[in-house]
Amino acid sequence: MPQKDKQTIGGVQYGKPRKTYLAKRGLRRHAGVWSLWALGVGAAVSGDFFGWHFGLEVGGFGGLLIAGVIVAIMYLGLCCSIAEMSAALPYAGGAYAFARAAMGPWGGFLAGISQTVAYVLLPAAIVVGIGGYLGKIFDTPGSFAPIWWLATYGIFVGLNIWGIETAFRTAMVLTLAALAILAIFAVGAVPHFSWDMALDIAPSTEGGSPFLPRGVWGIAAALPFAIWFYLAIDQVPLAAEDSQDPRKDVPRGILLGLSTLTVTGMLVLFLVAGMAPGAAGLAESQEPLFLSFQTIFGAGLGVEVLALILLAAPVASFHAIVFAYGRNIYALSRAGYFPRWLSITHDKHKTPYFALIAGATIGYVAAALIYFSEAIFGTPLVGAVLLNMAVFGAVISYAMQAISFVMLRQQLPDLARPFRSPLGEPGAWIALIIALVTFVFLFAEPAYRPGAVGCAIWYALALIYFAVHGRKTLVLAPEEAAAVGAYERAPGDSADAAR
Repeated sequence: MPQKDKQTIGGVQYGKPRKTYLAKRGLRRHAGVWSLWALGVGAAVSGDFFGWHFGLEVGGFGGLLIAGVIVAIMYLGLCCSIAEMSAALPYAGGAYAFARAAMGPWGGFLAGISQTVAYVLLPAAIVVGIGGYLGKIFDTPGSFAPIWWLATYGIFVGLNIWGIETAFRTAMVLTLAALAILAIFAVGAVPHFSWDMALDIAPSTEGGSPFLPRGVWGIAAALPFAIWFYLAIDQVPLAAEDSQDPRKDVPRGILLGLSTLTVTGMLVLFLVAGMAPGAAGLAESQEPLFLSFQTIFGAGLGVEVLALILLAAPVASFHAIVFAYGRNIYALSRAGYFPRWLSITHDKHKTPYFALIAGATIGYVAAALIYFSEAIFGTPLVGAVLLNMAVFGAVISYAMQAISFVMLRQQLPDLARPFRSPLGEPGAWIALIIALVTFVFLFAEPAYRPGAVGCAIWYALALIYFAVHGRKTLVLAPEEAAAVGAYERAPGDSADAAR
């Protein structure tokens, strides 16, 4: 535990960490660039299998396609900015580390809890889909779903606790399996493509067309759903302290991952919407790839076999994002923003097991509350509500990171930047504007509005907690030390020295 005596640096009061404090919170470096690529792609690849298709209902094929291009531009600007910051500040805190260096403790806390919201709720949403697939495979009733959720959390939290080597090997295998399934799907889907299928949603607004059945408004309404093609790719910097060479490998990993997801997302949008049952049928479906595979292979491919095949992508994302929330909670706890015991790592495996278990508990409870709370949510798609809540946290995190990039460029022009964003400040500004517009439209869909309101309440309570208690318990952890300039060495070396 930190000593009781305090020191004030940069106007912020810190507890002085003993050597044993950081020694009990050490990670182990293992990952290379392809491991980081697998982590980023694996985290987001389930968005190709589920979620994006709800955008067809609100925007039609054309609206979702244009929204997808806009979102791709946002992620390009964002990921280039994150790549630069992660090379300059390679810490496990990710968004929190960037915002802390640019905006101080309040900015760091807001960015950090935004990622916490996104990465704790995303696995909760994904595990609902996994439960559905397992129910089909083993022919269990819908009421058995929470048991499948519990088993899934137990297995993959356990794998992440077992060790960094196991976590990254699992991520690689699952990611490659999911991409192989998408490749098989693409080859089989091309002969079935038809523009008539993609444009079969009837115009429902004045001035609407088969391409834009909801008009220009449909483009904006589809933005939150287009994000699902990429959601969680920004988690790669959270593995900085698990990376062998974060200054080089983290930027490469995140940009390679973004390129991969752009290709798979566009292929899926075109091919799935352009085959039976068509865009109109998909808009009302919970399992778009399931229907598409049935169109390709016919009734001969059994439901159980198909469900088992399609399970690879949600499992890949679930595993990768469990890793992400573990590192996010770990970093915030290590610096005192969250209770400090959450950042203690396993003596043997050097993994943040308390953080991993705590995030799983919160995610499971959130899924269960929505599942059993018809009085609040009506009868919603539990996964869709949770995903929109996760997007709520994600877009705030994106906005905070874009602002951090601009502020760091202006305030610390001499900061060592092994990688520099080719898009510079304009790329960050574009990402910020698109993120803010998307945030507004999260409240446009009435069925998911309670989830967004619930997230807003959670933010308010978290900020009250920080004002009353959290800001008084900060520790001079690596992210904090780098932000206030306490270490007279390069940012990448400070984390190692602190341990």
